[in-house]
Amino acid sequence: MPLLGAHMSIAGGLHLAFTRIRKVKGEALQIFLSNQRQWKTPPLTAEMIENFRLQWQKNRSIVVAAHDSYLINLAAPDQITVEKSVTAFADELVRAAVLEIPFLITHPGSHRGQGVEAGLESFVHNLDSAITLSKTSTVSVLIETTAGQGTNLGSKFEEIGFILRESRYRDRLGVCFDTSHAFAAGYDFRTPETYAETFSLFDQIIGLQRLKFFHLNDSKRLLGSRVDRHEHIGKGEIGLKGFRLLLNDPRFQNHPMVLETPKGKDLKEDRRNLKVLRSLITA
Repeated sequence: MPLLGAHMSIAGGLHLAFTRIRKVKGEALQIFLSNQRQWKTPPLTAEMIENFRLQWQKNRSIVVAAHDSYLINLAAPDQITVEKSVTAFADELVRAAVLEIPFLITHPGSHRGQGVEAGLESFVHNLDSAITLSKTSTVSVLIETTAGQGTNLGSKFEEIGFILRESRYRDRLGVCFDTSHAFAAGYDFRTPETYAETFSLFDQIIGLQRLKFFHLNDSKRLLGSRVDRHEHIGKGEIGLKGFRLLLNDPRFQNHPMVLETPKGKDLKEDRRNLKVLRSLITA
């Protein structure tokens, strides 16, 4: 069966994310590695690393991924943002490597008016620079599908395919498929026919072997709206049928899939969403 879980807060310490994911009986976990609203963050201490490793050892079956800071824009046209983004992304890779986290998920960034082609070329160049600067080798970078809001890149499979082909580190790259983003970008998967068509297209352009991780979010907005608004499972425009098809696809039976839906500190929303998702699994 798919490995279901959620993005969890690291408030109070990175290791507390494991306490939170256990409360919802999750099998997959996504976290930020630092305060995602600040460019400069203090380095990981020996105590932080040890606490994280000890908690993960107690929950070794949980698959863990990190998501980079939303401030990072490796496709930016201005040099100041690029320099900050390359340095910050390299730091994120180092943090993930030290914590032995296998995946770092990132958005392809925003071209901010320079155009899609120029933006993609900038992203690839700056991504490669950040990986080189990090001197890491163990962390896979997963490019996340996006809704295409504004000048954001990555809403078309062709754009992500370009990144995976052109990077010098293509062997370290994969994809994180966000259901809400893909739906808002115009990829339908609510019926057996549209589901087959969407993932056949993904396979042709990117390759299903590149798909390593899922974000499971319903969408508040309509198909092709290009607006990124997450909704609770079954409460949005995707509906339960689309998630049922995905969760029972034998090609993704061992893939980690995490929620990024709104929730409070008591995590009751995560419990409800995970209960709904698990009820859809028939295999």
